[in-house]
Amino acid sequence: MKFKMFNGLSLGLLLLIAGSSCVSQKKYDQLLSDKVRLEAQKYECDEALEIAQNTLDRLNSNLERMKSEAATMEQELTASTNNLKAKTDAYNELEGYYNSLVNSSGKLTQDLAEQQKRLLTAREELELARQKNQELNLNLQEREKRVRELEQVLEEKDRAVNLLKKKVSDALLNFKENDLTIQVKNGKVYVSLAEQLLFKSGSVTVDPKGINALKQLAGVLKDNQDIQILVEGHTDNVPLGRSSQYMKNNWDLSVMRATSIVDILTNAGVAPERVTAAGKGEHSPLTSNETAEGRAKNRRTEIILTPKLDELFKILDMN
Repeated sequence: MKFKMFNGLSLGLLLLIAGSSCVSQKKYDQLLSDKVRLEAQKYECDEALEIAQNTLDRLNSNLERMKSEAATMEQELTASTNNLKAKTDAYNELEGYYNSLVNSSGKLTQDLAEQQKRLLTAREELELARQKNQELNLNLQEREKRVRELEQVLEEKDRAVNLLKKKVSDALLNFKENDLTIQVKNGKVYVSLAEQLLFKSGSVTVDPKGINALKQLAGVLKDNQDIQILVEGHTDNVPLGRSSQYMKNNWDLSVMRATSIVDILTNAGVAPERVTAAGKGEHSPLTSNETAEGRAKNRRTEIILTPKLDELFKILDMN
Protein backbone atom coordinates (compact mmCIF):
# COMPACT_ATOMS: atom_id res chain seq x y z
CA MET A 1 0.00 0.00 0.00
CA LYS A 2 2.93 2.34 0.84
CA PHE A 3 4.53 1.71 -2.54
CA LYS A 4 1.24 2.31 -4.38
CA MET A 5 0.75 5.63 -2.58
CA PHE A 6 4.33 6.67 -3.29
CA ASN A 7 3.87 5.92 -7.00
CA GLY A 8 0.65 7.94 -7.02
CA LEU A 9 2.41 10.97 -5.58
CA SER A 10 5.34 10.62 -7.94
CA LEU A 11 3.06 10.27 -10.98
CA GLY A 12 1.15 13.39 -9.92
CA LEU A 13 4.39 15.36 -9.65
CA LEU A 14 5.58 14.16 -13.04
CA LEU A 15 2.25 15.03 -14.70
CA LEU A 16 2.39 18.50 -13.13
CA ILE A 17 5.92 19.02 -14.36
CA ALA A 18 5.16 17.66 -17.82
CA GLY A 19 2.13 19.97 -18.11
CA SER A 20 4.00 23.14 -17.20
CA SER A 21 5.55 25.14 -19.99
CA CYS A 22 7.92 26.77 -17.50
CA VAL A 23 9.93 23.59 -16.78
CA SER A 24 12.80 22.66 -19.07
CA GLN A 25 13.24 19.18 -20.56
CA LYS A 26 16.50 18.81 -18.68
CA LYS A 27 14.83 19.44 -15.31
CA TYR A 28 12.02 17.08 -16.23
CA ASP A 29 14.52 14.32 -17.08
CA GLN A 30 16.34 14.93 -13.81
CA LEU A 31 13.10 14.66 -11.80
CA LEU A 32 12.17 11.49 -13.66
CA SER A 33 15.56 10.00 -12.83
CA ASP A 34 15.14 10.98 -9.16
CA LYS A 35 11.72 9.36 -9.11
CA VAL A 36 13.07 6.03 -10.40
CA ARG A 37 15.97 6.11 -7.94
CA LEU A 38 13.73 6.92 -4.96
CA GLU A 39 11.23 4.20 -5.86
CA ALA A 40 14.05 1.63 -6.08
CA GLN A 41 15.50 2.74 -2.73
CA LYS A 42 12.13 2.57 -1.02
CA TYR A 43 11.43 -0.89 -2.42
CA GLU A 44 14.82 -2.14 -1.21
CA CYS A 45 14.27 -0.66 2.28
CA ASP A 46 10.79 -2.16 2.60
CA GLU A 47 12.07 -5.54 1.44
CA ALA A 48 15.05 -5.47 3.83
CA LEU A 49 12.82 -4.47 6.76
CA GLU A 50 10.37 -7.27 6.01
CA ILE A 51 13.19 -9.83 5.69
CA ALA A 52 14.68 -8.70 9.04
CA GLN A 53 11.30 -8.92 10.82
CA ASN A 54 10.54 -12.37 9.31
CA THR A 55 13.97 -13.61 10.32
CA LEU A 56 13.52 -12.36 13.89
CA ASP A 57 10.14 -14.13 14.09
CA ARG A 58 11.71 -17.31 12.68
CA LEU A 59 14.56 -17.08 15.19
CA ASN A 60 12.20 -16.72 18.17
CA SER A 61 10.21 -19.70 16.82
CA ASN A 62 13.41 -21.75 16.54
CA LEU A 63 14.37 -20.82 20.08
CA GLU A 64 11.07 -22.14 21.43
CA ARG A 65 11.43 -25.28 19.32
CA MET A 66 14.97 -25.89 20.56
CA LYS A 67 13.86 -25.43 24.17
CA SER A 68 11.11 -28.00 23.58
CA GLU A 69 13.57 -30.40 21.94
CA ALA A 70 16.04 -29.94 24.80
CA ALA A 71 13.30 -30.78 27.32
CA THR A 72 12.36 -33.89 25.33
CA MET A 73 15.98 -34.98 25.12
CA GLU A 74 16.40 -34.45 28.85
CA GLN A 75 13.40 -36.74 29.43
CA GLU A 76 14.94 -39.32 27.08
CA LEU A 77 18.26 -39.03 28.94
CA THR A 78 16.50 -39.66 32.27
CA ALA A 79 14.68 -42.67 30.82
CA SER A 80 17.90 -43.97 29.28
CA THR A 81 19.76 -43.50 32.58
CA ASN A 82 17.06 -45.44 34.43
CA ASN A 83 17.20 -48.15 31.75
CA LEU A 84 20.98 -48.28 32.08
CA LYS A 85 20.67 -48.71 35.84
CA ALA A 86 18.07 -51.47 35.42
CA LYS A 87 20.25 -53.30 32.90
CA THR A 88 23.30 -52.87 35.15
CA ASP A 89 21.38 -54.37 38.07
CA ALA A 90 20.18 -57.22 35.86
CA TYR A 91 23.71 -57.80 34.62
CA ASN A 92 25.10 -57.89 38.16
CA GLU A 93 22.37 -60.31 39.16
CA LEU A 94 23.14 -62.58 36.19
CA GLU A 95 26.85 -62.36 36.88
CA GLY A 96 26.25 -63.39 40.49
CA TYR A 97 24.06 -66.28 39.37
CA TYR A 98 26.69 -67.28 36.83
CA ASN A 99 29.44 -67.29 39.44
CA SER A 100 27.20 -69.37 41.66
CA LEU A 101 26.68 -71.87 38.87
CA VAL A 102 30.41 -72.08 38.25
CA ASN A 103 30.87 -73.11 41.86
CA SER A 104 28.02 -75.60 41.72
CA SER A 105 27.98 -79.23 40.69
CA GLY A 106 28.75 -80.37 37.16
CA LYS A 107 25.08 -81.27 36.85
CA LEU A 108 24.43 -77.63 36.14
CA THR A 109 26.67 -77.46 33.05
CA GLN A 110 23.76 -77.04 30.68
CA ASP A 111 22.26 -74.28 32.81
CA LEU A 112 25.67 -72.70 33.04
CA ALA A 113 26.01 -72.53 29.24
CA GLU A 114 22.57 -70.97 28.96
CA GLN A 115 23.40 -68.40 31.60
CA GLN A 116 26.67 -67.63 29.82
CA LYS A 117 24.69 -66.93 26.67
CA ARG A 118 22.27 -64.72 28.57
CA LEU A 119 25.15 -62.96 30.27
CA LEU A 120 26.82 -62.17 26.92
CA THR A 121 23.53 -60.88 25.52
CA ALA A 122 22.99 -58.74 28.62
CA ARG A 123 26.53 -57.40 28.31
CA GLU A 124 25.94 -56.39 24.68
CA GLU A 125 22.64 -54.70 25.59
CA LEU A 126 24.35 -52.94 28.46
CA GLU A 127 27.05 -51.58 26.15
CA LEU A 128 24.50 -50.41 23.60
CA ALA A 129 22.49 -48.73 26.34
CA ARG A 130 25.64 -47.06 27.65
CA GLN A 131 26.54 -45.75 24.16
CA LYS A 132 23.01 -44.45 23.58
CA ASN A 133 23.08 -42.77 26.98
CA GLN A 134 26.38 -41.06 26.13
CA GLU A 135 25.06 -39.88 22.74
CA LEU A 136 21.88 -38.51 24.28
CA ASN A 137 23.91 -36.73 26.95
CA LEU A 138 26.23 -35.14 24.35
CA ASN A 139 23.30 -34.11 22.15
CA LEU A 140 21.50 -32.61 25.12
CA GLN A 141 24.59 -30.65 26.14
CA GLU A 142 25.00 -29.31 22.59
CA ARG A 143 21.32 -28.37 22.37
CA GLU A 144 21.43 -26.63 25.74
CA LYS A 145 24.56 -24.75 24.60
CA ARG A 146 22.70 -23.48 21.50
CA VAL A 147 19.71 -22.45 23.61
CA ARG A 148 21.98 -20.54 25.99
CA GLU A 149 23.68 -18.80 23.05
CA LEU A 150 20.33 -17.75 21.60
CA GLU A 151 19.07 -16.54 24.97
CA GLN A 152 22.29 -14.60 25.55
CA VAL A 153 22.13 -12.88 22.15
CA LEU A 154 18.45 -12.01 22.64
CA GLU A 155 19.21 -10.64 26.11
CA GLU A 156 22.06 -8.56 24.69
CA LYS A 157 19.75 -7.23 21.99
CA ASP A 158 17.15 -6.30 24.61
CA ARG A 159 19.82 -4.57 26.68
CA ALA A 160 21.00 -2.67 23.60
CA VAL A 161 17.42 -1.59 22.80
CA ASN A 162 16.83 -0.44 26.38
CA LEU A 163 20.15 1.41 26.39
CA LEU A 164 19.19 3.09 23.11
CA LYS A 165 15.84 4.09 24.64
CA LYS A 166 17.66 5.64 27.62
CA LYS A 167 20.05 7.56 25.35
CA VAL A 168 17.15 8.88 23.27
CA SER A 169 15.19 9.77 26.42
CA ASP A 170 18.20 11.60 27.88
CA ALA A 171 18.75 13.49 24.62
CA LEU A 172 15.11 14.63 24.52
CA LEU A 173 14.72 15.20 28.25
CA ASN A 174 14.00 18.91 27.90
CA PHE A 175 10.87 18.43 25.81
CA LYS A 176 7.36 18.17 27.23
CA GLU A 177 5.81 14.77 27.81
CA ASN A 178 2.77 15.62 25.68
CA ASP A 179 5.10 16.58 22.80
CA LEU A 180 6.79 13.20 22.53
CA THR A 181 6.78 9.68 23.94
CA ILE A 182 9.46 6.99 23.85
CA GLN A 183 8.72 3.31 24.37
CA VAL A 184 10.01 -0.16 23.49
CA LYS A 185 7.75 -2.51 21.52
CA ASN A 186 8.61 -5.79 19.79
CA GLY A 187 12.35 -5.26 20.23
CA LYS A 188 12.25 -1.74 18.70
CA VAL A 189 12.36 1.78 20.09
CA TYR A 190 9.39 3.95 19.08
CA VAL A 191 9.85 7.73 19.30
CA SER A 192 6.43 9.34 18.76
CA LEU A 193 6.52 13.08 18.09
CA ALA A 194 3.28 15.07 18.31
CA GLU A 195 2.27 17.38 15.47
CA GLN A 196 2.42 20.37 17.82
CA LEU A 197 6.17 19.82 18.27
CA LEU A 198 6.99 19.58 14.59
CA PHE A 199 4.46 21.19 12.27
CA LYS A 200 1.77 23.79 11.98
CA SER A 201 -1.60 22.49 10.83
CA GLY A 202 -1.40 21.23 7.23
CA SER A 203 2.27 22.24 6.89
CA VAL A 204 5.21 20.06 5.88
CA THR A 205 7.83 22.52 7.17
CA VAL A 206 9.30 21.54 10.55
CA ASP A 207 9.11 24.23 13.27
CA PRO A 208 12.38 25.41 14.89
CA LYS A 209 11.66 23.60 18.17
CA GLY A 210 11.01 20.43 16.19
CA ILE A 211 14.28 20.88 14.29
CA ASN A 212 16.09 21.19 17.62
CA ALA A 213 14.54 17.94 18.87
CA LEU A 214 15.41 16.09 15.66
CA LYS A 215 19.01 17.34 15.72
CA GLN A 216 19.40 16.10 19.31
CA LEU A 217 17.96 12.74 18.24
CA ALA A 218 20.33 12.65 15.26
CA GLY A 219 23.25 13.09 17.65
CA VAL A 220 22.30 9.82 19.35
CA LEU A 221 21.61 7.95 16.10
CA LYS A 222 24.99 8.90 14.59
CA ASP A 223 26.72 7.12 17.49
CA ASN A 224 24.64 3.93 17.02
CA GLN A 225 25.55 2.68 13.56
CA ASP A 226 23.78 -0.68 13.99
CA ILE A 227 20.33 0.92 14.12
CA GLN A 228 17.96 1.11 11.13
CA ILE A 229 15.58 4.10 11.14
CA LEU A 230 12.01 4.21 9.79
CA VAL A 231 10.20 7.58 9.80
CA GLU A 232 6.40 7.19 9.56
CA GLY A 233 4.05 10.15 9.10
CA HIS A 234 0.49 9.85 10.50
CA THR A 235 -2.57 12.14 10.29
CA ASP A 236 -6.11 12.22 11.63
CA ASN A 237 -9.12 11.55 9.37
CA VAL A 238 -9.97 15.20 8.72
CA PRO A 239 -9.50 16.00 4.99
CA LEU A 240 -7.02 18.70 4.03
CA GLY A 241 -8.55 22.15 4.27
CA ARG A 242 -6.41 23.34 1.38
CA SER A 243 -4.97 21.08 -1.28
CA SER A 244 -2.46 21.78 -4.01
CA GLN A 245 -1.01 20.10 -7.05
CA TYR A 246 1.70 18.65 -4.84
CA MET A 247 -0.45 17.62 -1.88
CA LYS A 248 -3.99 16.39 -2.46
CA ASN A 249 -4.82 14.34 0.64
CA ASN A 250 -3.61 13.03 4.01
CA TRP A 251 -1.48 10.38 2.30
CA ASP A 252 0.54 13.10 0.58
CA LEU A 253 0.76 15.13 3.79
CA SER A 254 2.08 12.18 5.84
CA VAL A 255 4.69 11.23 3.21
CA MET A 256 5.95 14.79 2.75
CA ARG A 257 6.21 15.29 6.53
CA ALA A 258 8.20 12.06 6.88
CA THR A 259 10.48 13.20 4.06
CA SER A 260 11.02 16.59 5.72
CA ILE A 261 12.13 14.84 8.93
CA VAL A 262 14.44 12.47 7.02
CA ASP A 263 16.09 15.51 5.42
CA ILE A 264 16.78 17.02 8.85
CA LEU A 265 18.20 13.75 10.24
CA THR A 266 20.48 13.13 7.25
CA ASN A 267 21.61 16.75 7.12
CA ALA A 268 22.51 16.37 10.81
CA GLY A 269 24.84 13.49 9.98
CA VAL A 270 22.71 10.31 9.96
CA ALA A 271 23.74 8.08 7.03
CA PRO A 272 20.97 8.19 4.37
CA GLU A 273 21.19 4.44 3.69
CA ARG A 274 20.03 3.79 7.26
CA VAL A 275 16.85 5.86 6.93
CA THR A 276 13.47 5.10 5.30
CA ALA A 277 10.60 7.58 4.92
CA ALA A 278 6.99 6.34 4.86
CA GLY A 279 3.52 7.81 5.16
CA LYS A 280 0.42 6.08 6.51
CA GLY A 281 -2.03 8.96 6.33
CA GLU A 282 -5.03 8.42 8.61
CA HIS A 283 -4.95 4.62 8.41
CA SER A 284 -2.97 3.72 11.56
CA PRO A 285 -4.63 5.76 14.33
CA LEU A 286 -3.63 5.41 17.97
CA THR A 287 -7.16 6.15 19.13
CA SER A 288 -10.57 7.26 17.87
CA ASN A 289 -10.85 10.33 15.69
CA GLU A 290 -14.25 11.19 17.20
CA THR A 291 -12.81 13.74 19.65
CA ALA A 292 -10.39 16.65 19.28
CA GLU A 293 -8.05 14.99 21.83
CA GLY A 294 -8.09 11.73 19.89
CA ARG A 295 -7.36 13.48 16.60
CA ALA A 296 -4.46 15.34 18.20
CA LYS A 297 -2.92 12.04 19.35
CA ASN A 298 -3.29 10.57 15.87
CA ARG A 299 -1.48 13.52 14.22
CA ARG A 300 2.04 12.38 14.91
CA THR A 301 5.34 11.24 13.45
CA GLU A 302 6.84 7.95 14.62
CA ILE A 303 10.57 7.32 14.35
CA ILE A 304 11.07 3.56 14.69
CA LEU A 305 14.60 2.40 15.62
CA THR A 306 15.39 -1.24 14.81
CA PRO A 307 18.70 -2.94 15.75
CA LYS A 308 20.48 -5.01 13.11
CA LEU A 309 20.19 -8.77 13.58
CA ASP A 310 23.44 -10.00 11.96
CA GLU A 311 24.57 -11.96 15.04
CA LEU A 312 21.16 -13.61 15.34
CA PHE A 313 21.30 -14.56 11.66
CA LYS A 314 24.64 -16.35 12.21
CA ILE A 315 23.21 -18.51 15.03
CA LEU A 316 20.11 -19.22 12.95
CA ASP A 317 22.26 -20.41 10.04
CA MET A 318 24.07 -22.79 12.40
CA ASN A 319 20.75 -24.46 13.20
